[in-house]
Amino acid sequence: MKRPIHLPPWDLLMLSVHYIQKGHLYPKPSAGFHIAEFLRRINHSLSLTLSHFYPLAGRLVTSNSPHDDGSYVVSIDCANSPGARLIHAAADLTISDVLSPTYVPVAVQSFFDHDRAINHDGHTMSLVTIQVTELIDGVFVGCSFNHAVGDGASFWNFLTALSETYRGKTPISRPPVNNRWFPEGCNQIIPLPADQIPSRYESPKLLERFFHFSAESIGKIKSKANYQSGTTKISSFQSLSALVWRGITRARNFPAEKITGCRLATNNRGRMDPPLHPDYFGNSINPMRTSAAVGELLRNDLGWAAWRLHEAVVGHSDEKIKGFVSAWLESPVVYRMEQVFDTDSVMMGSSPRFDKYGIEFGLGKAVALRSGYANKFSGKVTGYPGRDGGGSVDLEICLPPATMAALESDEEFMSCVS
Repeated sequence: MKRPIHLPPWDLLMLSVHYIQKGHLYPKPSAGFHIAEFLRRINHSLSLTLSHFYPLAGRLVTSNSPHDDGSYVVSIDCANSPGARLIHAAADLTISDVLSPTYVPVAVQSFFDHDRAINHDGHTMSLVTIQVTELIDGVFVGCSFNHAVGDGASFWNFLTALSETYRGKTPISRPPVNNRWFPEGCNQIIPLPADQIPSRYESPKLLERFFHFSAESIGKIKSKANYQSGTTKISSFQSLSALVWRGITRARNFPAEKITGCRLATNNRGRMDPPLHPDYFGNSINPMRTSAAVGELLRNDLGWAAWRLHEAVVGHSDEKIKGFVSAWLESPVVYRMEQVFDTDSVMMGSSPRFDKYGIEFGLGKAVALRSGYANKFSGKVTGYPGRDGGGSVDLEICLPPATMAALESDEEFMSCVS
């Protein structure tokens, strides 16, 4: 594509955020596996997949704004780019070394390219990298994906397509819709003010732990939240989010008057009028925040917190979405992690609804999913479907050591962990 791809507000505000880093751990076959052939096929599949997801083959470029006020314009250049990246690495680790520890080993961060990179680095770094790390008895396929180019839905659609092309399933089941959405009447060349300079974020010392919730446990949490609220409208994920919000807030031992929040990364596609296509490629999310005083949150029951989250989700309308975009266009900003994701709140990211375990590369079903260093802070929670399916959920929770220990002693929370 010779013309630059101009970025709408949802993409531009992500320039200081880290790349998305998620990957799959597969068992290595005891016989007949050849890494050179595996890499050859991954490389071929990546080339085929990028013909659909072509923005990922480009690089970010910055040009001066026509307003001559120091503002600048960021777009994607697909015509003059070295393309995507494929890396082969090796680690003297076993699957057990990765999965047996209570907390995710720091070594997992080495399974991903673009460690600590922010999306603005896509000017010189690939917008997507597939890193294949060969373990003693396993293979980890990690994907680093520029978050200014697409959100979680776009990320998982891309990985699904890569898996399909690897397995010879063509055409791909869900081709991306690459036309970027701009508000009606909006100039597609959007200048960023000179003072909106992308900044870097370093995570504090955190522990990362996976907590498993069986389908039965999820059902009980949902039933309890709905019963306590006198409704049937609260979803499983809203109920689980409320449980996590309360548990982490208790573990932090904040004073009763302190305000705490719970953010849900909410997909805007189906909430807009007219709706965006489900396979719209780009960012279309808002971190929707519900807040309460700590004393109020913990004095009331699970159903009260779940209903607050439910009301926020229901109220996230086309009017609010477009109102957010209009306000941003009046005063464009680039997200700064330490401002947007405050350490007094909980952030529920990703979604267990994506078919993440359906992504295979001829090695059978993955034994686990893991993430890299990117976008981690105290209170960050990432949702995955449980490997056993059926509505089970795995939550990756990031907390400082003392707070993690307190959560692990929280009766309400741990009684629901399977």
